[in-house]
Amino acid sequence: MGEKPLRLCLVRHGETDWNRAQRLQGWTDVPLNAEGRAQALAAARELAGERFDACYSSPLQRARATAEALAQPHGHALRLDERLRERHLGELQGLLKAEIDARHPELSRLMQQRRPGYAPPGGETLAQFRARVEAWLADLVRAHAGQQVLAVSHGGVLDVVHRLATGGDFDAPRGVTLGNAALNWFVWRQERWWVEAMGLDDHLDQSLDERTV
Repeated sequence: MGEKPLRLCLVRHGETDWNRAQRLQGWTDVPLNAEGRAQALAAARELAGERFDACYSSPLQRARATAEALAQPHGHALRLDERLRERHLGELQGLLKAEIDARHPELSRLMQQRRPGYAPPGGETLAQFRARVEAWLADLVRAHAGQQVLAVSHGGVLDVVHRLATGGDFDAPRGVTLGNAALNWFVWRQERWWVEAMGLDDHLDQSLDERTV
């Protein structure tokens, strides 16, 4: 029998006020702002012509609200999966990046080093985070061979999938921009993930044009 590739469209949630302020969210359940809601609708229009066999989402409301907009044209019930949550950042959640650098320089340094076993106080190690994302991907491969799947999650999750698909080092700085509501396509074939397209966001420019006319 021939191989049946799986295509995954993985979308980061729309913008929140905390995104705009550069405040770390992690598991904090921050809603979309007006721009984020418009981004979700623009992405939904862009994907309306695609055929998806299943739609998954992180349960955090910024992802879930984005996913509900994207899934609606396809008639699928949304499948919420805890493994698609952002990395838990513990006591760093709710702080501005500039505040962490100024008040907690040692924590900032440790986070930037990306050591697999390091967890911010009360948070999740990078190794734990990676393991749960990989477990979700493995279940996806088993359940959806030959299908096309839509999922909405967070920048950290998207970063893990991108590194797996490109063979990137997990302790290296993030080398790709992961924009809100941009479309990222991956394919599973030959027993591994590959990048098909990253950061597709022309639909967001069109949405901005519509709102400023």
